[in-house]
Amino acid sequence: MKIKDTEISFEVFPPKKDDEFEGVYNVLDSLALLKPGFISVTYGAGGSRSKKTLEIASYIQDRLNIAPVVHMTCVGNKESDIKKVIGELKDRKLTSVLALRGDRPIDMTDEVFESRDFAHASDLTAYLKANTPGLSVWGACYPEKHFEAESMESDLDMLKKKVEAGAESLISQLFLDNEAYFRFLDMARKRGINVPIHAGVMPLTSAAQVERCIGMSATSVPKEYSDIIAKYDNSPEEFRKASLSYTVNQINELIENKVDGVHIYSMNKPKTTAEIVEAVS
Repeated sequence: MKIKDTEISFEVFPPKKDDEFEGVYNVLDSLALLKPGFISVTYGAGGSRSKKTLEIASYIQDRLNIAPVVHMTCVGNKESDIKKVIGELKDRKLTSVLALRGDRPIDMTDEVFESRDFAHASDLTAYLKANTPGLSVWGACYPEKHFEAESMESDLDMLKKKVEAGAESLISQLFLDNEAYFRFLDMARKRGINVPIHAGVMPLTSAAQVERCIGMSATSVPKEYSDIIAKYDNSPEEFRKASLSYTVNQINELIENKVDGVHIYSMNKPKTTAEIVEAVS
């Protein structure tokens, strides 16, 4: 689906419990009705749900006729593990991967974390491009820089290295401040990073979710959104309405500024995602 030439896409994740897994197909069926350009499928911390990721991606492609993008991480994977996944991708005829460094699981030791064969997403990207002809590789980017980066300049240098390694398109980390995203786009283009860059937007529907997501991503909170938090902190339903209205306005502004795409981190919530898409449309 495109709105004024901007592609709209979604992200889903494999449930943590096997007995909840079948429910993800109902989520996908509902999301498919919105006709996204593609659906990305997360990998789980340390690749903990990689088998389920591939099953979900195959369902998206084979049953829903929508392009899937399979997450793949450096953390939690040796080269031998990546080779196995490449084989499964070929068997399932899956042709798009989002190559990530990956989050470190809480229980992963320093020794295991440091012993990974691919230190950075750019290393994994280069390996995938060299060993999997025809594979489309995506990368992640950070409008307000990765929290481990020394500066925005060094983060952009790493991003350019990732693109030079073969990343053909990028999806951004979530952000709440569009001005920060537009500044990032301008800096990226000036660095010669000219691949499509999709804006990652996450609908935040509760104060607890805001605290958790902002804490994990180090995303800044503009005053307009801070006012929403302060005003509706004790009114969950009113907070949800105001926050989703903010998200709709955010996406509309991105579309009016002709961004390449808007990638909605749908959090397996098709109802909320549909509300947003319908309001934007």
